[in-house]
Amino acid sequence: MESLVFAMSTETNRHRASQVDPDHAGTAPEPTILAAARSLLNRVLVGHGVSVRITEVEAYNGPDDPASHAFTRTPRSEIMYGPPNRLYVYQIHTHHCANVVTSPEGQGSAVLIRAGAVIDGVQAARDRRGGVADHLLARGPGNLTRALGITKADLDTDLLDPVGVHLLPADPASDPTAGGHVIAGPRVGVRLAADRPWRFWIDGEPSVSAYRRHPRA
Repeated sequence: MESLVFAMSTETNRHRASQVDPDHAGTAPEPTILAAARSLLNRVLVGHGVSVRITEVEAYNGPDDPASHAFTRTPRSEIMYGPPNRLYVYQIHTHHCANVVTSPEGQGSAVLIRAGAVIDGVQAARDRRGGVADHLLARGPGNLTRALGITKADLDTDLLDPVGVHLLPADPASDPTAGGHVIAGPRVGVRLAADRPWRFWIDGEPSVSAYRRHPRA
């Protein structure tokens, strides 16, 4: 969330998998934001005529995470301190990024939706994205929002309300964590707390974006 200059990447996946968090290993319970992030994998995000099955996410832990917009409470990050299940949309250059606020009011945690597989409205997604392969339509956070038609006009949407951008209810039968198919690794393009393995993706999923480390991390 701190830096997403690589949002439109379509290179071969280089995921840098890891299961150890150097900031928390052996010292404290896992932050609840991590379970919240993993629980969004395989959920379906619906927006403006297109539905995407989420395949990659990143967790940002509010004031305990220097890479988070909510590390310092500002007018822009105030929505992250509001009620959960709200859509936080911000813009980097010409790209929008979509985040799900997951924590109770006052805590400031959110999950960035990094990638997904388009499962409905494929032609609308193709029209928005241009001539790319279908597995690339929502690969990377900027591509995902473009495929879904999400902009800052969708900021603060209630994702549990089936009107507008929303998440479909979770299907326990499609939980990827149950079969050990979720991989963890460092977050993409962040300069601070760069080695926390707080990025999660579904193993073997072609829609997952490439890993790139911030040059000053």
